[in-house]
Amino acid sequence: MKAIMVMFDSLNRRMLQPYGCDWVETPNFDRLAKRSVTFDNAYIGSMPCMPARRELHTGRYNFLHRSWGPIEPFDDSMPQLLQDNNIHSHLVTDHQHYWEDGGATYHNRYQTYEFVRGQEGDLWKGVVQPPDPNEDKKFPGSYMFRQDQINRNYIQSEEMMPQARTFDLGLEFIDTNQDADNWFLQLETFDPHEPFFTQPEWKERYPHDYDGPQFDWPPYDRVTQSSDVVDHARYEYAALMTMCDHYLGKVLDKMDEHNLWDDTLLIVNTDHGYLLGEHDWWAKARMPWYNELANIPLFIWDPRSKKVNEHRTSLVQTIDLPATILEYFGIDRPADMQGQPLRETIDNDTPVRTAGLYGVYGGHVNVTDGRYVYMRATENEDIQLYNYTLMPTHMRNLFGVEEF
Repeated sequence: MKAIMVMFDSLNRRMLQPYGCDWVETPNFDRLAKRSVTFDNAYIGSMPCMPARRELHTGRYNFLHRSWGPIEPFDDSMPQLLQDNNIHSHLVTDHQHYWEDGGATYHNRYQTYEFVRGQEGDLWKGVVQPPDPNEDKKFPGSYMFRQDQINRNYIQSEEMMPQARTFDLGLEFIDTNQDADNWFLQLETFDPHEPFFTQPEWKERYPHDYDGPQFDWPPYDRVTQSSDVVDHARYEYAALMTMCDHYLGKVLDKMDEHNLWDDTLLIVNTDHGYLLGEHDWWAKARMPWYNELANIPLFIWDPRSKKVNEHRTSLVQTIDLPATILEYFGIDRPADMQGQPLRETIDNDTPVRTAGLYGVYGGHVNVTDGRYVYMRATENEDIQLYNYTLMPTHMRNLFGVEEF
């Protein structure tokens, strides 16, 4: 038995054809929906990137007890459990947060891994240059903005794009191991996370009038830009979505070529959505967790049930995916795993929960039954929070001595 997870970052369900979008070109997502089960009530657990990935490893909510950070020594990691049970786990990714202080323990839980450089402000190419005095006005995280501009200068063609290189390595793994048994591939791209950087061939799919400055990296803030700037950002995101769709199609082609539909679980997922001006907000993290962020796309093909071109309304969450993968390989779940295997949900829409929690550490706590959402904000922003952690790291730096 084999399993493939194709994971995107910040993938918006409202901009996918299977979920009713009629203006963004995503024919391969439509093709996927016809070969799998589409979940209408899939929800996040913990926001944002690495908290969501900790849930993919542990099947437990992260946001209730710690902020952004690594896998903990007391965590039961799904890829590690696979390896312990003679299932080869392999990670291919261009998601640079895995190599920061706050994510540095994830990739070594896989038996093997490959990393592609160059996304966002990845500390990749070293070009010493004087700082731009106007940089802070361009983007609040100015050092990341500067590094991103440096990185882009080294990515001048489609085949050099981090997403393209990531999928090439994932397809290589599939070709190499098509006849082998007992493996799990996590093929994960940072796209369509901001910045919405693509080559001209993708931008040309969405022609529009715009003569303003570069704006493919919206701030995490309220929308103050004019409508033409907002529209431009949406078209830039759409171009990147269509690029993602193209490379998803290459995985589906491999599934066809090697008859992997017969014995390979396929999961296509994301960590969260992204606001492109809806509710007068950009991005994520600062606003309430609207459904544009929390209600995420999810597609699963299970070769045991062989259900295709069907929708499921049962409430499921990110924490259910590691439980699903372990069950597929016949491995018992750890006692602390809160997620549930989705085998019966895929087969006949059997519910696995009546409600689900989601949110971010120190922010709104939300609960949904798949129809209604209750949001609870913090009563007092001055209340001190405590991380339950043995790995004292933030996103890109260690805890300071004062914090201890």
